[in-house]
Amino acid sequence: MARRWWAAACALLAIVALACNGEVGGQSGGLGNPPPTSTTRTPGTPKPVAGMPSSMAAIGDSITAGYATCIAPSDCPRNSWSTGTGTLVDSHYKRILADNPAIKGHQRNYAVSGATAAGLASQAEQAAANHPAYLTIMIGANDACRSTMTATSTFATALGAALNAVKSRSPQTRILMVSIPDVYRVWEVGHTSRLARAVWSAAGICPQLLANPTSTAAADVTRRQAFRDQVDAYDDQLERACAGYGHLCRWDGGAVHRTSFGMGELSSLDFFHPNGAGQDEIARVTYPGSFTW
Repeated sequence: MARRWWAAACALLAIVALACNGEVGGQSGGLGNPPPTSTTRTPGTPKPVAGMPSSMAAIGDSITAGYATCIAPSDCPRNSWSTGTGTLVDSHYKRILADNPAIKGHQRNYAVSGATAAGLASQAEQAAANHPAYLTIMIGANDACRSTMTATSTFATALGAALNAVKSRSPQTRILMVSIPDVYRVWEVGHTSRLARAVWSAAGICPQLLANPTSTAAADVTRRQAFRDQVDAYDDQLERACAGYGHLCRWDGGAVHRTSFGMGELSSLDFFHPNGAGQDEIARVTYPGSFTW
């Protein structure tokens, strides 16, 4: 019954999915031809503000793509914590725009729902080809949610390939490396909700963490703890990779991972992804303010 309800809901919501997936506010969520991200100035455009980026890009997974923040279970990049242009989220792009109008229209979101570290290099190559002054990276949740979690060494190798792609194609780009949210927290706050459990089961969301959500059997407790430990291991690799990249990469210091999201920050469509409020909180705790690193 729950599966039929979820399928019917998805079919109905697909009618309005274009409102979230299409080109909104100068973004197209990784589809189509990208708007310019270079800082080439044309007559009549604002003069760039010293010390602020005049172009930016984002790579990563469904969180950065703004998945499930609109009225359908699909990507909605206008609500991305990084490059979003909508009214729900005070994104990095909007914060920069307030201080540096020269960035207007020079943002691009290459994040892909379902992406793992293995696909990050491809996104990095696309982003670096446009030489953004500022690039945000968030990756890892899907690597832990897979039926077989990505090995830590494999994750590190894939991350290194992505960073090498940026350095080789756009060596002046400043990078913000963002920690993985504490996805275990989703189970903590949601497993007592009958509706959340039904949605998780019907949609098969992150079974490594959310399968048998009310079970206290030793095997299930161990599985959930292993998931939590693996996310911590990925975060350690993200921090190490950023440090190894050099002075043009800044680690968020684990700010996102330390953020304790509640049900009020989770999408009511899947009780897993951050909603507009959750995206706004990610933007708030990660915004660097100064771009002089």
